[in-house]
Amino acid sequence: MRRSWSCLSCLPMGTAALPIEDRFVPPAGLPAVPASGSEDGGFGKGSIDLGGLEVRQITTFAKVWSTTQGGQDGLGATFFKPSPVPAGFSVLGHYAQPNNRPLFGHVLVGRDTSGTGAVLAAPLDYALVWSSPDGAGHFWLPTAPEGYKAVGVVVTAAADKPSPDEVRCVRSDFTDASEIEDTVLTSDKDGFSAATLRPAVRGIDARGVHAGTFLAQSSATPAGASTTPACLKNNSASYTSAMPDLAQVNSLLAAYAPHVYLHPNESYLPSSVTWFFENDALLYQKGSQTPTPVAADGSNLPQGGGNDGGYWLDLPVDNNQREKVKKGDLAGAKVYVQAKPMLGGTVTDLAVWIFFPFNGPARAKVGLIQSIPLGKIGEHVGDWEHVTLRVSNFSGELLRVYFSQHSAGTWVDASRLEYLADGDGGNRPVAYASQHGHAFYPNAGTVLQGNTSLGIGIRNDCARGSRLDTGAGRCEVVSVEYLGVKEPAWVGFEREWGPREEYDIGREINRAARILPRSVRERLAKLVEKVLVGEGPTGPKMHGNWRNDEKEA
Repeated sequence: MRRSWSCLSCLPMGTAALPIEDRFVPPAGLPAVPASGSEDGGFGKGSIDLGGLEVRQITTFAKVWSTTQGGQDGLGATFFKPSPVPAGFSVLGHYAQPNNRPLFGHVLVGRDTSGTGAVLAAPLDYALVWSSPDGAGHFWLPTAPEGYKAVGVVVTAAADKPSPDEVRCVRSDFTDASEIEDTVLTSDKDGFSAATLRPAVRGIDARGVHAGTFLAQSSATPAGASTTPACLKNNSASYTSAMPDLAQVNSLLAAYAPHVYLHPNESYLPSSVTWFFENDALLYQKGSQTPTPVAADGSNLPQGGGNDGGYWLDLPVDNNQREKVKKGDLAGAKVYVQAKPMLGGTVTDLAVWIFFPFNGPARAKVGLIQSIPLGKIGEHVGDWEHVTLRVSNFSGELLRVYFSQHSAGTWVDASRLEYLADGDGGNRPVAYASQHGHAFYPNAGTVLQGNTSLGIGIRNDCARGSRLDTGAGRCEVVSVEYLGVKEPAWVGFEREWGPREEYDIGREINRAARILPRSVRERLAKLVEKVLVGEGPTGPKMHGNWRNDEKEA
């Protein structure tokens, strides 16, 4: 929940301790990752050279200004400067964080390694963006020299302009376009807002680097002035030089692979791909009435071609075997991992994919009626869901986790994740798979998709039932493009893992929820059409996040 206030004040006396006053400490220390064989650069070395600009990740800060009003959950926000900064490095911008979570984040500092001394430059001046009502916080945007760009905002406790030595601007060719990532603080009275930034273009080939800085703007900002700092850009010819090698990838998975809880009443469990194939999964071809059994390793699956509708997979024909396969095989289930560079090669994304042979029917909540089965709506063969671990290439620490939820999902910072309470889980986070739909969430409970203000939503119920430990030998790394890892044949199958399900949504809802007024049934039908799909999904490689950043809800 985010709230804006008519004005903002500094931290009042006598308030209860805020979450941000504690620094997040993971349950266990950093993983013991094998050393990189590279003398120049390499994973976990603490610094990364962007091709003439060396950057380091600073996670310790000195508080500059704080407010307990507005912000996320109405708890306000705090603004910091990185401290201490290593000798020879320059601050590029300050750090901002909402107060509703433990202190956990970073900003990058930089050092010119080009040999020209021209990658960084002092600002010509500073433009005052906003001053807090209490006079204790002042936000300044550096005025960059021609050919340079500001990467961050400076916050001071005094009204005097900061020193030119406080921050450095970055030569334009070492910057890229940025966009707002998350709102930190807003004020309706004077139009002030602060928001964290991220690269506008994010993918395995994109070079934009997350600097950890933030945007500040207000109604006092001069008309036409550009107030959005840039992000950094990795200009190195070998921008994957800080990525982990295969041994290091496996060490990271051992340290961070999630524990997945299935709902106690879940009927459709995960399985390995091999088990699915070995238990009489069938390959159908358009125009042919005779399906082909799939080889255990998927070697007879057609490769490439896109999702052209020419082929699809399905369950066995025999009813008994069909019902067996639909229920999955939790005991032998595997998870499949793609490792990829993101944010200009400064982080590694480990996408942990889980396969369910069958996706069960959906249920809705309408007003005081807590659970309405929706007939066959939501059912389909072949369900791929995933959890993505984002790991810092500077330190090897887990930064955040993405929980896929049907066609989109949510990023959650490591400081807000749930970990096993028994101490055996180390730094391995917990994920909950919703009943029947298998969308992943960071906490137990019920999440409604839809118009909750009208009391109409699709239920996503999460609770602690059986646990899938995705570590302990269950992880199989199937794709590391930057290392040239050979992918299994089934990864290259670009068609659907189940047949298209044809059913009349309106008819199904009228049959399942006939006690509801017609107008409510119509709204529910529109919601189902928006939220749910009735066709078998494609495999991991055909999802947008295979080459791009995760899609957020």
